[in-house]
Amino acid sequence: MSAVITVRNLCKQYRYAKPGRGLRGLLSPELTTIDALSGVSFQITAGERVALIGPNGAGKSTTLKILTGILEPSQGTARVLDLTPWHDRRQLAYRIGVVFGQRSQLWPELPVRASFALLRRIYDQDDDAFAARLDRLIGRFDLAALLDQPVHQLSLGQRMRCDIVASLLHGPTVLFLDEPTIGLDITAKAAVRDLINEQARAEGLTVVLTSHDTRDIELVCERVIVVNRGRIIVDQATDDLRRRFLTRKLISIRSAAPTIAVDLPGVTRRPADAHMSLFEVDARVARIDQVVAVAIAQGGIEDITIEDPPLEEVIHEIYAA
Repeated sequence: MSAVITVRNLCKQYRYAKPGRGLRGLLSPELTTIDALSGVSFQITAGERVALIGPNGAGKSTTLKILTGILEPSQGTARVLDLTPWHDRRQLAYRIGVVFGQRSQLWPELPVRASFALLRRIYDQDDDAFAARLDRLIGRFDLAALLDQPVHQLSLGQRMRCDIVASLLHGPTVLFLDEPTIGLDITAKAAVRDLINEQARAEGLTVVLTSHDTRDIELVCERVIVVNRGRIIVDQATDDLRRRFLTRKLISIRSAAPTIAVDLPGVTRRPADAHMSLFEVDARVARIDQVVAVAIAQGGIEDITIEDPPLEEVIHEIYAA
């Protein structure tokens, strides 16, 4: 499939004045340069759902702002849908959707319905096509009861659902999401993830997402690009990322006895509730079937679950490597 996003040797430098002492320092401050991006390159094909992750200050939000035309790079090239974002920002805006988790594109004092109507005019959408698309999105995102409420009266989760709908009203090909679940409670996060995932699959959207919440990555994205200190350190499929960086498994055992003992090299007990035993197994040292056999031999086993550690632990190992 052809690439809808192509980034080559992208660099971005910021210069700021370092405060000095006295009048001289005030009038002639020393300028300091920070490299937010240092030679980032990647491609994303149509329909891919890609997470761009990294610690604070890694350069992921800077990358998103360049790809949406908000910032211009210091060096390098980027093409989104065959357009240069910072040169063709107006044309690009008609073909992409953007959601910044901490900034709403809706008008706070207006009812949600009025904000959507304004966006129809901004994007110059045909009345009938817009109405049909809006009806589908309202139904899918369960917004009917919110349409006549002023935006500033919505909860954060409600507003985020409305913001995602607003980003989709003009039928974009690419959807950029910067921390779409930040500040949401567990229930609202799950709802937003499901809606993004289902909408992306239904519409064939290309999705680029940044998030500090690893569940966003696990449930929405099939590929992960890890950025650290302005450089890409890993670019792999989500499942491959687990296999590459994790040689461990978690085995949960529910038993009639308060606890189960597994005394084997490479097996470490983790804290767990009564009648639950949780073991971390280094598969390079201990075989999973051996651990299970030792547990079953003690009798009274009610359930056994074998799974990978959370993606959060995978990412921690990547940063520590």
